[in-house]
Formats: sequence, C-alpha cells, structure tokens
Amino acid sequence: MKTLKNIFPFALLAALLVVASCKKEDTIDPNEKGSVVLEFDNIYEGQQLKLNDVTYKTAAGEDINISQFDYFVSNIHLVKEDGSEYIVPQDNSYFLVKESNVASQTLTLTDVPAANYKSVKFMIGVDSLRNTMDVSKRTGILDPAAGAAGMYWSWNSGYIFMKMEGTSPSAPLDSATNLRKFRMHIGGFGGLNSKTINNIKEASLTDADGEMAKVRASAKPTFHITVDASKVLNGSTNVSLKTNATTMFNAFSVNVANNYQSMFKVDHVHN
Repeated sequence: MKTLKNIFPFALLAALLVVASCKKEDTIDPNEKGSVVLEFDNIYEGQQLKLNDVTYKTAAGEDINISQFDYFVSNIHLVKEDGSEYIVPQDNSYFLVKESNVASQTLTLTDVPAANYKSVKFMIGVDSLRNTMDVSKRTGILDPAAGAAGMYWSWNSGYIFMKMEGTSPSAPLDSATNLRKFRMHIGGFGGLNSKTINNIKEASLTDADGEMAKVRASAKPTFHITVDASKVLNGSTNVSLKTNATTMFNAFSVNVANNYQSMFKVDHVHN
C-alpha cells in the first residue's frame, strides 16, 4: 500500500500534465497565420488521368483519347468548423490547373488565419467582374496573351472556364487536322451589355470522414481533391460525340457545365 501511495501522486501529476498539454494544443491564436494547400489530382473514373496514350469509355459508350484538360479555379473560400468563412483576397484567388503542368495542380494559399477548416468552396471559372475588367487588371494567370493563352476568347472577350480536347472514332473527321477530334471549350459569364450564357459554377467540398484542415503557423495542411474528368461528358447529360463533338459558346454548353460541376471531391485531408 505504501508503494501505491507513492506512485499515485506521480500518476496524477502526469495525467494533469497531459490534460494541460492537450488544452494548450487546442488553443488557437486568432492572430496566428499559416498556409493551406489545395492539391488537384485529375483522374478518369478512379484511374489517374493520362493524356494522349490511354483510351477511355464514356457513358454514351464511345471511346475517347484525351489530349488536353485545363480549368480555372477562383474565388476561394475556406469554411471554419463554426461555419464562418475566410475569403482568400480576390487578387490572389485565380488559378489555372493544367493536366500537362504538374506544378499548376498544387495551389498554396498563404496568410490564412489559424483555424480548423471543415470545407473549401471555389468557383469553376472566372467571375463576371474580372472578365470585364480592363486588361491591365488581369495579369499573371489571367493575362490573355500569357498565362491565360489558349483559355480566352478574344472574339467574345471572355475566359474559357474548362477545356477538354482529344480524339474519338465517334467524332466527325476534322478537315484541318485529318483527325476525329472533339473539343469542349466551356465559358460564358452572363454577358456584359446583354444577357448571354452563364456557365459559372461553384463547388463546395467537405471531407467525407469529417477530417478538417488544421491551419497553424507551424502546420500546412492539404485538401487532396480528386477531379474526375469523365464527368465532363457523363452526368445529367451523357454527351455523344457523334452529335456534339464541338461544344463551345452555344446552348449545349450549359449541359456540359452542369456535368462537370460535380467532378470535384475531397479525397482526404493531410495534416
């Protein structure tokens, strides 16, 4: 009994130290800043997306080979566990993710207030305000002559939000290339002076297991987001390339945009 009496105070002290340590660890300094990473992992129905050398099947039963897959992500919001949001400053909230450029698939957001973030929201495309700003205000990845080259319609003064190209035996023969090409170039922000197609979409993503991104000065968590390219052609509208091989600024583009809105998913969170 004497031995137990001697041990008990030490055990109690150790337990108190553990509790104090946990409480200290859970305390979040509102003035603390950190970083969070959004990692976009492009796939096709569960398999890594590979350009040019893999044949995929669409829901319409057509074979396709994808040569390009690019999309804009912008206007990012991070949602805290209490439901309040941190809005990334807009000038720092435009990114172009390209399957052909691995570096573009990792987005690092800096100066993020320390907090536990349960979800991430963003726009798929470029908002109407930025679409209509003077070109001097659209630099870097939004520069039509540089970062956004190939993702901008000069004839329509608007960004292409999502571009997928490739070949398919179901597509009509393209006389310029002598290939059976398909082209999905989806944009449209609603129009400047008159109403037009509006294909701006938003994604709101939460980890299925409830894991949160714990941003601290000493920690840089990652939302690992899978992007299923098959959703461009498969969804509420199963696109047949036999009849819609080239979809750009037309009414059918709304169906494609509605499809790809669901292609984003948080696979897991790294802390």
